[in-house]
Amino acid sequence: MEPIRIAGGSSTEFGEFPNRTGREMFAEAGQGALEKAGIEPNEVDALYYGNFMGQDAENQGHQGPLMAESIATLDAPATRVESACASAGFAVAEGVKAIRSGSADVALVGGMERMNNLETEETTASLATAADDLYEIREGMTFPGAYALMAEAYFEEFGGSREDLAAIAVKNHENGATNPKAQFQFEITTEKVLDAPMVADPVGLFDACPITDGASAAVLTSESYAEEHGLDAPIAITGSGRGMDNLALQDRPAIAQTKAAEKAADVAYDEAGVGPDDVDLAEVHDCFTIAEVLALEGLGLFEPGEGISAAREGITSADGDLPVNLSGGLKAKGHPVGATGASQVVEMAQLLEGTHPNSDAVPDATVGVTHNAGGTVASVSVHVLEVVA
Repeated sequence: MEPIRIAGGSSTEFGEFPNRTGREMFAEAGQGALEKAGIEPNEVDALYYGNFMGQDAENQGHQGPLMAESIATLDAPATRVESACASAGFAVAEGVKAIRSGSADVALVGGMERMNNLETEETTASLATAADDLYEIREGMTFPGAYALMAEAYFEEFGGSREDLAAIAVKNHENGATNPKAQFQFEITTEKVLDAPMVADPVGLFDACPITDGASAAVLTSESYAEEHGLDAPIAITGSGRGMDNLALQDRPAIAQTKAAEKAADVAYDEAGVGPDDVDLAEVHDCFTIAEVLALEGLGLFEPGEGISAAREGITSADGDLPVNLSGGLKAKGHPVGATGASQVVEMAQLLEGTHPNSDAVPDATVGVTHNAGGTVASVSVHVLEVVA
């Protein structure tokens, strides 16, 4: 498969910005990506934009054209992509597909979510629509509750403890503390995690990601376009995969494993011509600490039952054999759901090219993987990024 060059990427700060509009945030990210790429808006052939809860948060559907309009002189066809918390990852995949098909040479991909202008109860209700309304939402299922069930199922099948989960939160906060774009730029201790209020046993307050506002965008180009225009684009997406699973947990044969991630990873690795053993670092969807464990095993980076101890043993720390979520992950960087998948790609590209604040931890890394999940991992996008020049 043709590598897709990442010519530029940019994200807003992630945090609580209830007075910033969605169009304002995406304009900042999109314009920043174009400026870094050295590409004018009129060179963009297509915009793929991720967003999940715009109708609720801003009473605004039909956001594709609106976000194109927010970037001066961008007149490309614009498509909103929705796949719950995997919306931006799927937007990136659409951009990759468009370029590989020949329908575009330059694609602007990204996403935005504005969440803190709503009351917490309203945001929670909107997010809950990513679950099965008939069999989960109406019965009172929440996402903390769903991931608690997944954690309990994992513990029952493979073992593990709250201390193992706490190590993931501590690690990701440590990474986020040195990321100026992160929502939580402070470290925490294991004791703080374990002493925090319980949300849904065994998921505590510090096992969960925050409610976040933010936007992220990247400029993708074909190999030929990058070469013809002399673009400085040393990082490429060499593999792009998507997978799905049953929406409701009770319809899955196992809830301690994420088949959608396995399917997406298989496709992405095959396209890139690499395997899990070739991966130097990963950015994975840790909306809850147990989700990081499930992601690492779904990506084949650890065997089933082995991912739970990776953070506690230091394997996935910044100085470990396989650094995971050097950005801080969703846990500390934040999770503006419609933007997260694109922000993972932007952060990974910066880590590999040596321009990220935490790049010093991986000076020799050449292969990275990103994992963006929707709902209880019913939809997943996986991207392999590599240093190609």
